[in-house]
Amino acid sequence: MNVLSIQSHVAYGHVGNASATFPMQRLGVEVWPIHTVQFSNHTGYGAWRGQVFEAGLIADLVEGIAERGVLPSCDAVLSGYMGSHETGEAILGAVARVKAANPAALYACDPVIGDVGRGIFVRPGIPEFMRDRAVPAADIVTPNLFELEYLTGRSMNSLAAVRESIAALHAMGPSAILVTSVLTGETPDDALDLLASSGQGCFRLRTPRLPASVNGLGDAIAALFLVHFARENDIALALQRAGSSVHGLLKRTVEAGSREILTIAAQDEFTSPSQLFPVERLA
Repeated sequence: MNVLSIQSHVAYGHVGNASATFPMQRLGVEVWPIHTVQFSNHTGYGAWRGQVFEAGLIADLVEGIAERGVLPSCDAVLSGYMGSHETGEAILGAVARVKAANPAALYACDPVIGDVGRGIFVRPGIPEFMRDRAVPAADIVTPNLFELEYLTGRSMNSLAAVRESIAALHAMGPSAILVTSVLTGETPDDALDLLASSGQGCFRLRTPRLPASVNGLGDAIAALFLVHFARENDIALALQRAGSSVHGLLKRTVEAGSREILTIAAQDEFTSPSQLFPVERLA
């Protein structure tokens, strides 16, 4: 399996491609990473160094890959944080190039917009671009609950409301949806839910809630979910494996007291999760 992953990158720590690339490689995937930025560390530290790359670089690098004659062997494109509208357009251009060469290729979009408690944290225009351009072009989307609410324009205070929003998101185009960090009145205080939906049904994975706030987990789970779903075409299995792996990764990060997720030290979680949590089909 070959995946073109177009995301930000950091030299220290694990967010963007620095979080998504290695887990896919551990699963035996050949990853072609294109970096939209190169920073010293993620911006959560409050200070960083580096450079945001021009959107034209994406098209140029994709052209170089196309010149190798390998685009027909690209099975999927994965995108995450988009720093600008121009970067987003370049990513969609790359998706179009790949799908023209291989119509069976998937586009997985992690629609990074914001989060509960933080609100919208991307640049003006990006939320609208995600809603109006990126999500409708995607086969797979992996929003958190805040992003699902923004994309569908619906408030969600119950599981039923979340499922209605998922149905509305399907109607926008994506055939497979993973919603992370789902907390509703039906979720126990010590737990966290993940929901996944496709034509195969809607499923829930419930894991223990851990006392941590680290960057990069969303990038990792989007990558893992894409790989498992693309390989098995089984939404429940993809949910179980990706969710269990990321819970194991976070648990070991918390136990180590690390501010950065232990992508390398806990790498066995990607191939053999410490605990496989049961998946429940929602009626």
